[in-house]
Amino acid sequence: MSDREKSKKKNSHWPLKVFLISVALSAVLSFFSSTALSGAGIWIAAFVLVAFIGLGIIFDMVGVAVTAADPRPFHSMAAHKEKGGREAVRLLSKANEVSSFCNDVVGDICGIVSGSTAAVIVTQLQQGLNTTSVLVSIGVTALISGATIGGKALGKKVAIHDSTSVVYRVARVMHTLHLFR
Repeated sequence: MSDREKSKKKNSHWPLKVFLISVALSAVLSFFSSTALSGAGIWIAAFVLVAFIGLGIIFDMVGVAVTAADPRPFHSMAAHKEKGGREAVRLLSKANEVSSFCNDVVGDICGIVSGSTAAVIVTQLQQGLNTTSVLVSIGVTALISGATIGGKALGKKVAIHDSTSVVYRVARVMHTLHLFR
């Protein structure tokens, strides 16, 4: 079997792997969100919302940076056994999977959990204001969408212009956590 055939066979399992990872990660993050929001006030709900929006933005940034980064500096770092060099090379060699995981899996899950958190916030606001006005729902949804989309746009700009720095920081964290060793 040629290297190309092996690569094709290995990549054919990616959709199943990403499905299983998505289900597991979604369950964990939904559990965390539900637990944090259970009986929580509006400030805790807002904090959970900001955390999930931030997580989505950071992972989106990483996914873009991995696809935009030049691997040459990381090969040099890995050859000189610098911390994070080997992890960065590995990230870049799997850029398709890393980007898919960061942008699609984590990003989409964070978007879904943000939506359910928004529903909790809208309900609490409506109860506090003694109203069922659809304007509260529209306003909260619009603000969350704007923060998410604007944050991701800013993150993409940083990821493209400073892709080496972003990948290096992620690789250093991975090195510290002993991931990909």
